[in-house]
Amino acid sequence: MKRTTLSLIAAATALAAVTGFAALTAPDGPQATEAKAPARLPVERTSLLCPSPSSSELAETVYTSYTPAGTAAPDAKGGTGADPAPAKAELKPTNATLTDPDTKKKTDKAPAPDKATLTLTQSGKPASATANGAGAPALVGSASGSLAPGWTTQQTTVQAAGTARGLLGVSCTAPDTDFWFPGASTAKERQDYVHLTNPDDTAAVADIELYGPEGVLKSSLSEGIPVPARSSVPVLLSTLTAAPPTADLTVHVTTRTGRVGAVVRSADDKLGSDWLSASADPSGTLVLPGIPADATSVKLIAYAPGDDDAEVKIQLAGATGTFTPAAQQSLHVKSGMTAAVELKNVTRGEPGSLLLTPARKEQATPVVAALRVIRGSGEKQEIAFVPATGPVGARSAVADNRSSGSTLSLTAPAAAAEVKVTASAGTQAGAPVSKTYTVKAGTTLAVAPPVPAGLKGSYALIVETVSGGPVHASRTLAVPQDGIPMFTIQTLPDDKGTVEVPTARQDLTVLD
Repeated sequence: MKRTTLSLIAAATALAAVTGFAALTAPDGPQATEAKAPARLPVERTSLLCPSPSSSELAETVYTSYTPAGTAAPDAKGGTGADPAPAKAELKPTNATLTDPDTKKKTDKAPAPDKATLTLTQSGKPASATANGAGAPALVGSASGSLAPGWTTQQTTVQAAGTARGLLGVSCTAPDTDFWFPGASTAKERQDYVHLTNPDDTAAVADIELYGPEGVLKSSLSEGIPVPARSSVPVLLSTLTAAPPTADLTVHVTTRTGRVGAVVRSADDKLGSDWLSASADPSGTLVLPGIPADATSVKLIAYAPGDDDAEVKIQLAGATGTFTPAAQQSLHVKSGMTAAVELKNVTRGEPGSLLLTPARKEQATPVVAALRVIRGSGEKQEIAFVPATGPVGARSAVADNRSSGSTLSLTAPAAAAEVKVTASAGTQAGAPVSKTYTVKAGTTLAVAPPVPAGLKGSYALIVETVSGGPVHASRTLAVPQDGIPMFTIQTLPDDKGTVEVPTARQDLTVLD
């Protein structure tokens, strides 16, 4: 008998055996056709990217990394026992930190990418590291196993003097392919850089589009910007266009190939500096939480990316309820254009959050938005940004809270909600403590959060929605220096620590 004939017989025998086994083990009755809801399981790996903090020798930067305790990874049997992936979380320097793409020069001192700047060894307790002076590189980080679900890292920089003086804070970002930044500028008094960081081992290519009050700003330099593997590229926005300086811009970052982390570093000659994080995805309804009570200036910047104009209703969710500012009840945002409005005395001396909704329910045109917030006056002013953000969801966390200076803002735009807030253990010492708050519908609750007992170092705040409607949150960290009310604001969207995993079942139709 020929070898080919023997092979065909063997294959037929194997197929019959597989079919018979599947038929014997397939479930009978209705269970065979019932579709089970996807299970929510903890993520097993996550990535974060931190931009290069400063080019000033006066800069003092603290990195604080944290993973909430109590989220177990699934075991081999589908339970919540043994961890299938090694528990590890660390941030390492990028291979190179580059200047603007038009110069393409590397820094004199290349960082050591094989040595971690910050390593987290256990969940429930934050870890911290410092980097002072100029030339600190961007960081590329990953967490796996039980340290992956909810992993967050805060980068906080104090720059006491210079044109970019201020308190700069940013929650290190996850890599993506699409980012919106309303609130940037190419004005003469501003130096705004968009930092692009590539976490992968292959190069990425990014495009940067700038949109002003008259539409897109023409440029021949903003397309096809290369971001080398495991490297970071800061791009000065004013070098991308020959258009006149524009006070209010929306920056759109996309990638042609690969993925990047993106964040804008804004520095104003008179108002200080801070990081501008990406807005939530375009939506007809947006929440911008956490305007400080003592804000002396609040500017709303919005952009409509679609084909239709947007008429946006402006409301403030304050301590006692929601009201429409008499001076500015709505904002018209033309398609493809950036609109901005100064909201004078919008907080009335109370903390609040801005709510943007369609002026006409039948026309919910998606927009992106952010707030530029100023505290102080004269030469003692400081700037921060509040981008639109999604709800806390099941859980969110923010690191680097101090014994004083932190304010947590909780906003329930639609329905009352109950929220559990936990202060983690400290980086050096301190026992966790929790407190539950009730947020009334249409209000913003601003509180000094709980502090761990016996705190030494800094700690993380974990916010969990217990019941009720969606809650949007932000944390304000204030570190005043020399009479300047230095502050920074970070929003707290859902940490996406769990994902839906569809239930697999046998399907004999593949053998037909």
